[in-house]
Amino acid sequence: AALNGFQIDVQLNIMSFLSPQDLCHLGSTSCYWRAAVQDPLLWRYFLLRDLPSWTSVDWKSLPDVAIFNKAFSEVSDNALYDYMAVYKRSCPQGRRSLKSSRPRYGTVTSFLQSLVTQAEPRFAMFGPGLEELDDSLVQKMMTCPEILLVAGLPHRQIHGIGSGVSFQFNNGQKFNIVTLYSTTSVERRRAREEQAVAVNKMFYQENSIVGNQQAVHYSVIAQVRKVCEVVDGFIYVANAEAHREHDRQEELARILAMIDPALGPPNRPLLVLSCVSHVGVKRIPCVYVAHHLQLNLLRQPWMMQDTVAATLDGLLNGIEWLLEEANCKNAQ
Repeated sequence: AALNGFQIDVQLNIMSFLSPQDLCHLGSTSCYWRAAVQDPLLWRYFLLRDLPSWTSVDWKSLPDVAIFNKAFSEVSDNALYDYMAVYKRSCPQGRRSLKSSRPRYGTVTSFLQSLVTQAEPRFAMFGPGLEELDDSLVQKMMTCPEILLVAGLPHRQIHGIGSGVSFQFNNGQKFNIVTLYSTTSVERRRAREEQAVAVNKMFYQENSIVGNQQAVHYSVIAQVRKVCEVVDGFIYVANAEAHREHDRQEELARILAMIDPALGPPNRPLLVLSCVSHVGVKRIPCVYVAHHLQLNLLRQPWMMQDTVAATLDGLLNGIEWLLEEANCKNAQ
């Protein structure tokens, strides 16, 4: 038995040097290797090793937080924790594979829908990543036509807030983004210079008693409420820079105030851009940010995408997902 155990340990060590893709191919060669490559300890190792490098995660693929917080001996029930299945469902390559395996008529249907859709989908963009970073995401979006083409500048008002900027995606589809800032540009600039937190004037705080504790939640001001009522989805720009302090509980409360079902359809998609200023800044992995923001509590579709403000890396991947989700909701 001791010898068999030693052989198993050696085999697992050898397989750990293979890529997950190689292991899946190996498992398709025989019944023996199919059983061998499904070892949960091996796939838990791959999962914890690789997920910090994943650049996106969504509402269908976010791994359970228990995977991080418990020792393997506590979560070794294969019926509850099939680490191989979790890995394949969560990794970006696996999600792309699932997407590409869908019937091609879905793409044709989306294209036809885009031809008959009269109004541009409109999205409200907000969040600390718009204001705290050294590089401006919005300014870069406005000045990089080779990445994202500006199709129309603001020309009317939505209840005192700019009507937003129209952009054209690389497939020709146009969409509108209404950018919502926490306060005036002068106050935002002063807060950046003083490394302080500007007072957010988009929300007002309400207190309530839950059990024996006081609970804090937010509601949006009247002007922002009008915007939330007419948009087709939301873009939240999170600050993912590791050297900064973040109050994710406060951020979640404000996200919930914006996507409140009382303000519009409850299934409108939420794109979260996990943003840093420029390449080279140490970032918090997007899977960790998703857990810190408790996005698993949300009831509508969401996706988190790593983004770099200075280069717009990752932005188009997120916009593509958001447009697909918004088109699907409008077609229902």
